[in-house]
Amino acid sequence: MDLSGIELAFYIFWYVMVFIFGTIIFSFLNVVIYRTPIKISPAKGRSFCPKCHHTLGPLDLVPLFSWLFLRGKCRYCKAPISGRYPLVESIGGFSALASAYFFVDPLYIDFMSAGQAVCAFALCAILTVIAFIDHDTMTIFDWSNVVVAIIGVASFFFFKDITWLERLIGIFVVSLPMYLLVLWKEGAFGGGDIKLFAALGVFFGWKYNLLIFFISTVVGGIYAAIGLAKKTKKRNEHFAFGPFICIAAVLILFFGKAILSWYLGYLGFE
Repeated sequence: MDLSGIELAFYIFWYVMVFIFGTIIFSFLNVVIYRTPIKISPAKGRSFCPKCHHTLGPLDLVPLFSWLFLRGKCRYCKAPISGRYPLVESIGGFSALASAYFFVDPLYIDFMSAGQAVCAFALCAILTVIAFIDHDTMTIFDWSNVVVAIIGVASFFFFKDITWLERLIGIFVVSLPMYLLVLWKEGAFGGGDIKLFAALGVFFGWKYNLLIFFISTVVGGIYAAIGLAKKTKKRNEHFAFGPFICIAAVLILFFGKAILSWYLGYLGFE
């Protein structure tokens, strides 16, 4: 597609603004990730240094740049600031970019495409929260799964290619077998993982939810095998499965159609 100089400048400006927006939203999600496990409301009070508890000023809270300019240290106590903060903010920027790139054309935005982009970005946001909290605590909170399900319901009005029946089947196609397996072998999966797959089924439907399960299981299995080989993991030791589910879900969100088409073609169905 040939673009005029003005159109090209507009695209660049658009995507820069989208990236900045994503970093700002995910900067707040850093607060949610940190405070939720320690039972502090993310909306209660201003941000503070986890080490010295000094209230942070505006210059300490600029996404990405504050961490770089402060060289990864608190301005007040000089304690190291985790690299997770700019990592999450970067994930937010790229999530916003991907949502905008895959679902909307800034020169021809309409209600449906805008709704798809918003749903995609919202899903990336809550999945990021789930992944990091589960990594830290081995817990997926029920409220976060409810948020995923709500986004799934909203997505029906914008992603018309996935029917209500497919979404209804998607709720049970993975979660029910996982639940039955847990009844047979206690501890095979966590309850939060089962609920997360049920919630994802509302958004993705049964076909894509099966792909998410397959990809997350394979990647999680590889992670466990590497841990056993390096002796950093013990046999039968539990690990957080949520991050792998979330990574697979984001992958399917943006590339699911291409992956499913390739897989069906590989099997000879297309």
